Amino acid sequence: MKKNSPIRVAVVGVGYLGRFHAQKYASMEGVELVAVVDVDHSRAEAVAAETGCRAAADFRQVMDEIDAASVVVPTVYHQEVAVPLLEAGIHCMLEKPMAATVEEADAILEAARKGGAVLQVGHLERFNPAVEFLAERVTSPLFIEAHRLSGFKERATDVDVVLDLMIHDLDIVLSLVRSPISEIRAVGVPVLTPRVDIANARIIFEDGCNANLTASRISLQAMRRIRVFQAGAYISADCSERKNLMVTTDPEKSGMAAIVPEMKDHGQCDILMAELLSFIRAVRGEEEVRVDGGAGRAALALAMEINRCIEEGLKKRGLERLG
Repeated sequence: MKKNSPIRVAVVGVGYLGRFHAQKYASMEGVELVAVVDVDHSRAEAVAAETGCRAAADFRQVMDEIDAASVVVPTVYHQEVAVPLLEAGIHCMLEKPMAATVEEADAILEAARKGGAVLQVGHLERFNPAVEFLAERVTSPLFIEAHRLSGFKERATDVDVVLDLMIHDLDIVLSLVRSPISEIRAVGVPVLTPRVDIANARIIFEDGCNANLTASRISLQAMRRIRVFQAGAYISADCSERKNLMVTTDPEKSGMAAIVPEMKDHGQCDILMAELLSFIRAVRGEEEVRVDGGAGRAALALAMEINRCIEEGLKKRGLERLG
């Protein structure tokens, strides 16, 4: 890759989300969308026609022509696709969850090391300005509460709700709390699918911070909200509305007069574009990877441990998951 030359990119998997990746790359300056790849050739052809690139049925057909790729295939195929790309030195933007198992995540990390390739994991909320506001102001969290609720969508049922939705908040919590975990308690049940559709997890850290997370994909009301409490401050992030509320105390005043609220509305923004631009800048060596493979693995490992706790609880109640 020559300096100042366009970054040549392919998108592997152009279903619902992959199509958006292709659209963003096609609109970027300094990026050439070489191809879109999908086993459903008619889908690949349609997205290729829309974005002005060529279609392919196998990512191996384009490996010699690209510098980077977005991997947006189902989670069970992440290792199969990402490892050959990374070992060949092709930088990868890998959608979340990073892999189907921690062992597969380790294989992906090793491939990135071996190939000297940039690996970014698609925890999109890290690029949400409401979450960025939160990250800049949280110093020593004592209690964190997160709710991520959505309506039912058939396309998201290849994984359970912990790996589908809660993992976003697990990644955010791990980025905010710099302490080992001492205890995990979790419950969850399958409702509309054979997999767990609603779950709650309580994570206790060695420094005393507690995080309580709820995720549901069978809710009638959507919500993506995180609340953080620390000494002298309460900070919330509404990820859907891209708004923050921060309440601090004025040490020179007392009572209600000491409470200082601050509202922040970030307005409309393209979070996916921000994420992919950050990936391209990392490929160019212009910035560090914001959500690297280590962060992706940590969120996955925590999600898997939460699922293990849920499984144990279901077995005790004679309600083992069917899938």
